[in-house]
Amino acid sequence: MAPRTDRRILLIRHGQTEWSLSDQHTGRTDIALTERGESDATGLRGILDVTGLVSPHVISSPRTRARRTAELADLPVDEVSELFAEWDYGDYEGLTRERIRADHDPDWTIWSKGGRNGESVEDMLARVDAAIAHVDALLTTKDVVVVSHGHFSRSFIGRYLGWPITCGANIDLRPAGSALLTDTDRDRRLSQLIGPVGSWASASSI
Repeated sequence: MAPRTDRRILLIRHGQTEWSLSDQHTGRTDIALTERGESDATGLRGILDVTGLVSPHVISSPRTRARRTAELADLPVDEVSELFAEWDYGDYEGLTRERIRADHDPDWTIWSKGGRNGESVEDMLARVDAAIAHVDALLTTKDVVVVSHGHFSRSFIGRYLGWPITCGANIDLRPAGSALLTDTDRDRRLSQLIGPVGSWASASSI
């Protein structure tokens, strides 16, 4: 069988939660979707038809908000893996960027300093690169859908395109938003960045 020359990865950020609405960093905390989050996740039904993916391998973060988003979007999950979980914010879990800067470090960003007592930028780089290697292996036979989180997905996009992980700061992926990555003869591109379906989310993408 000839190797596939047209490969696609669809990244989906989970729907809105109370903490994404309030800009609180949500890593390991298992928090439910809001009513808006459930509605936006349901609005993702049919996204495979829109993006042209057929019977893809679907991977989900272990967190309830990601798995529920996949369920509401009618995406049967083939694999659940911690490789695809959100950044571990450590001491900054549940805090807003403004609170972290006021109480801990006025120059802090997740992209420059990571999560104190959580995952450093170097830790996240290693994990995202491992996730990309895992997805690349799957792409030899089928397309892939990843249902995950904001910072993870933005990191994945940047690294997949060969950029420094810090370039994730310049990618805006809203709750229930999606990003389509394509690889044609090793020409990798961000082909679509949209969502949620119907309108832009009011929640910030921290």
